[in-house]
Amino acid sequence: MSMLSKLRCITIDVTGTLIAYKGELGDYYCMAAKSVGLPCPDYKRVHEGFKLAYSEMARKYPCFGFAAKMPNTVWWKTCVRDSFIRAGYEYDEETSEKIFRRIYASFGSSAPYKLFPDSQPFLRWAREKGLKVGIVSNAEYRYKEVILPALGLNEGSEWDFGVFSGLEGVEKPDPRIYEIALERAGNIAPGEALHIGDSMRKDYVPAKSIGMHALILDRFKTPYAEEWRKSGAVVLPDLIAAQEWLTLENSTLP
Repeated sequence: MSMLSKLRCITIDVTGTLIAYKGELGDYYCMAAKSVGLPCPDYKRVHEGFKLAYSEMARKYPCFGFAAKMPNTVWWKTCVRDSFIRAGYEYDEETSEKIFRRIYASFGSSAPYKLFPDSQPFLRWAREKGLKVGIVSNAEYRYKEVILPALGLNEGSEWDFGVFSGLEGVEKPDPRIYEIALERAGNIAPGEALHIGDSMRKDYVPAKSIGMHALILDRFKTPYAEEWRKSGAVVLPDLIAAQEWLTLENSTLP
């Protein structure tokens, strides 16, 4: 018996699993600065500044300000401004606003992202096999409403339901996000569901903790993959391998 025959639902992560960023974050911040006549900021400094600013905003206002009822634009405007400040670039309010608008528009479109070629075929295949397919992502509403559709991943043809942290107020690695997914799939039992993601901490461990099956995609050959395998996790290179694994007779998943 294949693992596929035991499942009623597959949930799947987005960034690093279905899509990836094109280029570097600094590219888009640099273009935004140049668009208002400023010199291109130092990529590395901006990238490090962004990581610090994003972490701080996520700590103070998790799930993109969900509990604080903070508008999405305010959350990101603060994050972008602080990214530049931490990198040593402080602009006046008018300049900051222009830069922010350019960055917000870029990351609210499909421009900074690329779709892995096996993503759409895998999702369609899973739905054709009669499985419910759900997106589980630490992302805000634009992933659902703009970015995924722009990349050709549409609700109703590639996925059946989505659980996005910015819309739910809970984010990975909190296991509750997976419980919400199972409820949205039609109260499917954890043992009849599989989660696929690229993070041991955010995807594999919390999904397993509520009784779901799980596997990890290692698209970028991370040095941690061997440790994941030693811990008992199934680690596969892409969704083509995942599809083959699921249809293999007598396949099992931890």
